[in-house]
Amino acid sequence: MNRSTTRLMVLLAAAGLVGCADADAPLAPAAAGPRPAAALAEVDGNYLVRFNGDVPAGFRERVAALGGSVIFVHGGAGIGAVAGLSPQAAAELGALPGVSAVAPNDATALDMAAPAELVAPAELASAANPASAQFFGMQWNLHAVGAPRAWAAGRLGSPAVRVAILDTGLDYRHPDLAGRVDLAASRSFVPSQDALLEASFPGAHPVADIHYHGTMVGATVSSNGILAAGVTSGVTLVGLKVCNLNGLCPVSGVLAAVTHAADLGVDVANLSLGSFVLRRDSSAAGRVDGPAFVAIVNSAFTYAHRKGTTVVAAATNRATNMDHDGSAFRTYCSAPNVICVSATGPTAAAGPYGPYVNVDAPAPYSNYGRSLISVAAPGGAAARVSAACSTFSLLFPGCRGGTGLLSASGTSLSAPHVAGAAALVAEDVGRDPSRIRTRLEQTADDLGHPGTDPFYGRGRLNVARAVGAN
Repeated sequence: MNRSTTRLMVLLAAAGLVGCADADAPLAPAAAGPRPAAALAEVDGNYLVRFNGDVPAGFRERVAALGGSVIFVHGGAGIGAVAGLSPQAAAELGALPGVSAVAPNDATALDMAAPAELVAPAELASAANPASAQFFGMQWNLHAVGAPRAWAAGRLGSPAVRVAILDTGLDYRHPDLAGRVDLAASRSFVPSQDALLEASFPGAHPVADIHYHGTMVGATVSSNGILAAGVTSGVTLVGLKVCNLNGLCPVSGVLAAVTHAADLGVDVANLSLGSFVLRRDSSAAGRVDGPAFVAIVNSAFTYAHRKGTTVVAAATNRATNMDHDGSAFRTYCSAPNVICVSATGPTAAAGPYGPYVNVDAPAPYSNYGRSLISVAAPGGAAARVSAACSTFSLLFPGCRGGTGLLSASGTSLSAPHVAGAAALVAEDVGRDPSRIRTRLEQTADDLGHPGTDPFYGRGRLNVARAVGAN
């Protein structure tokens, strides 16, 4: 989500006090856009590669001979990425037999507004059902999509269904996520962050979230419902760390994670991150916005779809009509078979517990457009979305006590509502991305213009109807 004014408050539930804590405010997130300047250090000298079929024999050795190293290769998707090459070496790489294209790497940005509230409750109580979460009264978003009706029908989610969170990692020890994360399957695709994590939290799993974003996103999909509920409470999460502490997410890591998730057999992958590149006047080589870049990205997502993984992505937050920017490739909503999610949120709220006005209004920051939006879901506006705050966070030290929530707004939080619903539908139809998408679209509440609306797509998500509980 784009930059906004940061407002951080600590709510002391035991004493009923509210106090300002501006010193605990996070670093400003990077705005989504074409190739952020701050991303250059993460991607310069790195290139994406597309193969003619399988990975050529001796590819790693040839890259090493050119002065570089291999980030990853994936024969099934026919793509890879390399690091440390000069432009001349990259050109030589592109001329090798079996290599069809080489394109500069890029970095997308986390798409989240500055968090608003850090909630520190006095005590923890185990929740028998999500509706008994301590701060469920603040979660207008779950009521808006009918999640409580799905829970009442016994649709809490199955541990056998896995949702990959491609993000900054997950806090596997937060009360709302403890036991929900498959650590054996989780991994980091940003090795530059591993040393920082080890120095700050020795012995932590590489997927530990030193930012905060991924933990909020993951807990919106699946939560134990102790502090705040998620769309589900039984679904298993797989953390795939693809973004660094600055909120930058190299495309090479994202593509490696997408193909890895598909190979793991995860049911759903959530990408609450994105950017765009301009294809105008581009050529096949030497540009991050060229058709080679687009083809390489598309290959990864086509592979995931073929393997049965449903991909959900945030529409991002530039208030742009995506029907009128034909030269832009939306990384990752423009990729094939992706469920692209816009955001809704109240136009007014009397307080954190409501009452709320017009909860289904299009969020003013959300991108929109009939050509890309599949469905809409709550992302927040006058009232925000609340979820777990990582106890590993270096940006929010106040979260380290283990009882914190953050509240924020943006399509970063609308996407995981849909990912959670997709996980519930997967219980019914199996690992079938086309059927899952169709079910979500056909059961959404048709808002705005009848049929496909530029802001709502096929409608605002209805979790209860999606699982036949309405």
